[in-house]
Amino acid sequence: MMQHYLKTHEEYKDCILFYRLGDFYEMFFDDAKVVSKELELTLTGKSCGAEERAPMCGIPYHAAETYLTRLVKKGYKVAICEQVEDPKLAKGMVKREVTRVVTPGTTLNAQALDETKNNYIMCIAYIGDHYGISSADITTGDYYVTEVDSERKLLDEVNKYQPTEIICNEAFYISGIDIDDMKNRMGIVIYSLDAWYFSDETAQMTLKDHFKVRDLEGLGLADYDSGVVAAGALLKYLYETQKTTLSNLVAIHPYTTGKFMIIDSSTRRNLELVETLREKQKRGSLLWVLDKTRTAMGARTLRSFVEQPLIERTEIEERYDAIDEFNTNAITREEIREYLNPVYDLERLITRVTYQTANPRDLIAFRNSIHMLPPIKTLMSDFQSPLLKRLYEQLDTLDELYELIERSIAEEPPLTLHDGGILKEGYNEEVDRLRKAKTDGKSWLADLEAKEREKTGIKNLKIKYNKVFGYYLEVTNSFKDMVPEYFTRKQTLANAERFITPELKELEDVILGAEDKLIVLEYELFREVRQKVADEVVRIQKTAKAVAQIDVFASLATVAEQNNYCRPKLNEKGLIDIKDGRHPVVERMIQNEMFVANDTYLDNGSNRVSIITGPNMAGKSTYMRQSALIVLMAQIGSFVPAKSAKIGIVDRIFTRVGASDDLASGQSTFMVEMSEVANILRNATSNSLLILDEIGRGTSTFDGLSIAWAVVEHISNPRLLGAKTLFATHYHELTELEGKLNSVNNYCIAVKEKGDDIVFLRKIVKGGADKSYGIQVAKLAGVPDNVIERAKEIVEELSNNDITEIVQNISAEGSSKRSKPKLDEVDLEQISLLDTMDNDTILNELKELDLGQMTPIEAMNKLYELQNKVKNRW
Repeated sequence: MMQHYLKTHEEYKDCILFYRLGDFYEMFFDDAKVVSKELELTLTGKSCGAEERAPMCGIPYHAAETYLTRLVKKGYKVAICEQVEDPKLAKGMVKREVTRVVTPGTTLNAQALDETKNNYIMCIAYIGDHYGISSADITTGDYYVTEVDSERKLLDEVNKYQPTEIICNEAFYISGIDIDDMKNRMGIVIYSLDAWYFSDETAQMTLKDHFKVRDLEGLGLADYDSGVVAAGALLKYLYETQKTTLSNLVAIHPYTTGKFMIIDSSTRRNLELVETLREKQKRGSLLWVLDKTRTAMGARTLRSFVEQPLIERTEIEERYDAIDEFNTNAITREEIREYLNPVYDLERLITRVTYQTANPRDLIAFRNSIHMLPPIKTLMSDFQSPLLKRLYEQLDTLDELYELIERSIAEEPPLTLHDGGILKEGYNEEVDRLRKAKTDGKSWLADLEAKEREKTGIKNLKIKYNKVFGYYLEVTNSFKDMVPEYFTRKQTLANAERFITPELKELEDVILGAEDKLIVLEYELFREVRQKVADEVVRIQKTAKAVAQIDVFASLATVAEQNNYCRPKLNEKGLIDIKDGRHPVVERMIQNEMFVANDTYLDNGSNRVSIITGPNMAGKSTYMRQSALIVLMAQIGSFVPAKSAKIGIVDRIFTRVGASDDLASGQSTFMVEMSEVANILRNATSNSLLILDEIGRGTSTFDGLSIAWAVVEHISNPRLLGAKTLFATHYHELTELEGKLNSVNNYCIAVKEKGDDIVFLRKIVKGGADKSYGIQVAKLAGVPDNVIERAKEIVEELSNNDITEIVQNISAEGSSKRSKPKLDEVDLEQISLLDTMDNDTILNELKELDLGQMTPIEAMNKLYELQNKVKNRW
């Protein structure tokens, strides 16, 4: 046995081996040490023929899923080695084989999975300068493939799917991608596979064999060279770990990344799309507001909508039409939602069925779910919008499967398959006979005894039983002359003879073997029923997808009605015109207060960039986020929180909101901020929407203002970027850009001053703030009065040296090669203290400056540098 264990472990050397011994899974050697430590189990030992006892620990097989889940969550792979023959029938050692390998991306345990989100495993094949990407969720049958040509796009896909496991080729490890960041920050388990998984021939053959096609063009994969390699490698890996036919993977869906709006990880976090930034909770996120779904399938589908907004106008409009029609027929919609309530997770149920792990209760849950389909289909029949009509056609009521399960499976079956009682009475004659034999055996024996007494005339004839001889007819010596010929002698006693008859032998076989036969027969018949359901996997998955989408659009319609959302009007001119827009999450969180609505207007012309000034806590960030969320909601096909909304479709949304130190990577707050800015400026397009909050606050005033100024110039210039932007800043000096850059406009948060106090009106108005109200906000926050008073004195002194005058002299016209403003007008007498110094170093440096060849920012920075030298020298 130990030799077989070691041989098996060698084949699965990267796994912990659960080795079945009777009623336990045992682990030995290093596996035992790891498992005992990770699961806090007692480490024992076993004699195995070596000089020392082998370390050993074990878990009961009936509790394996709990322990297995804990190991997989910690990132381990577990190979399950089962007994594959009946120990009673085995000659020598019981035959054992690995029946499944469980990994973070392939676990099927419902307790380990979040029913509202997919559990993706991703394969990445780095070939040349392209990344082939394939993602699958084996619990639902979803299977996707694409390819990208840059690290940034790859990370966007990883952030979109958020896989729990990534498998890759060796080339990916040396591609320059930060693998440790994926493992540590994103919590993804990453394994590299042998090179043969990623050969073109292996990948193509695996895909062709699985989908039973002659060429890959029929699957839509002709243009996905590296994608095919990733998809084939992933499928091969799943075959080897799951040890099944993977019959629930019925289709592969190729797509281009340009089909969806791209949302990077920073934007997902900042906009809190599916979880909050700090607590990582669903409550307080956009998904929390929109998710009123009634099924697990619907919840997963809505989540995918939020994470993958569309950019195809026709598809978005179809979703609007579906929501419109649901709201027009609100009573029908609510009836449908009531019928959706009892529907279980059909996608994951059918996966367990096809993997042959579904138990009788799973089939009852499946039956109860599909029982709701006919009334839902009837209610859907009157809808006319194209999308709802398609969903009606895709919805299969699966009547024959309902009838099969209704006829065969008991209403309250046992949880396990070997307890009997699985099938209903009347489904199978042999089952009924065996079940009757089990319960009615005594009366059958009594009837036979009475019949034989009457037939033979032997008045004291009795039917008895012992473990050695089984059932027999006992006749005392005084009546043995009356024994008929069809009695066969079985045993002779001193005062009696024991006999058997063909009828008694048959009855004995029925009674003694009834229970064992019944359990075996019920199990086989249950497997037949389960297989008939599995054979319809394509129909069931198609229906499950239809039910999920019906649930999603009914949810979005309900949310729109309850929260007074409007239908957006899409355009492709780049116009974003939102009237009385509201933040969808904030307004739900402050239900007892009145949310102040605000307008947003951006276009590709003179309203491309809005510079928003005003104090902290006044609502700048809320306003900018709500604008981004309204655009995103519009492109997922949802109605939006506004009085009216004209939405120009955007290809990407970028946000730069707040920052914190990333000490583990050796990056300061400012470095993190600048990295995000660099990503935005390099990857945004003229069709993107940018939300930038407090650029340049992590460094000195002059440097920060310079960077913020230069960023606005770059963004507003259509020859450089020309993206629609909301730019919040405390540098109210940037308001000087309005009028100098014809696409920049100033807005501010209205504030009412009452002496030293301020009241936030939360209203965006035209114009710029002339001060930041920082001291007033500090007072509101509870900073001690003496600190507040001293701050007022200092700000008054500093205001005499305000940099605004310098800023006003900077021309923002033209490119970096523009004619430069000259600072010849600066009065050198203002820095006459230079004449008192021992040397003329600083003065010479000033005289040698060629102001005509300096940009405005360079001139300002140089002046700031000279001023510091003077101050230090003084």
